[in-house]
Amino acid sequence: MILKTRIKELRARYDLTQDELAEVIGVSRQTMLYLEKGKYNPSLLLAYKVAKALKSSINEVFIIEEDDG
Repeated sequence: MILKTRIKELRARYDLTQDELAEVIGVSRQTMLYLEKGKYNPSLLLAYKVAKALKSSINEVFIIEEDDG
């Protein structure tokens, strides 16, 4: 399975930087960068915090795709 995110797109909607969103959620900017690039699988609690900060549902922010390989 591949985790994709819409964090960057949704951040832009609310004119938030990675630093600002990271601060709201309580994580480092590096963690936010990894989340945004899909290189880090968040806990359910972290996914909820990201979605809430972006005024979206978890399903709107995080997309799980089947790996064809």
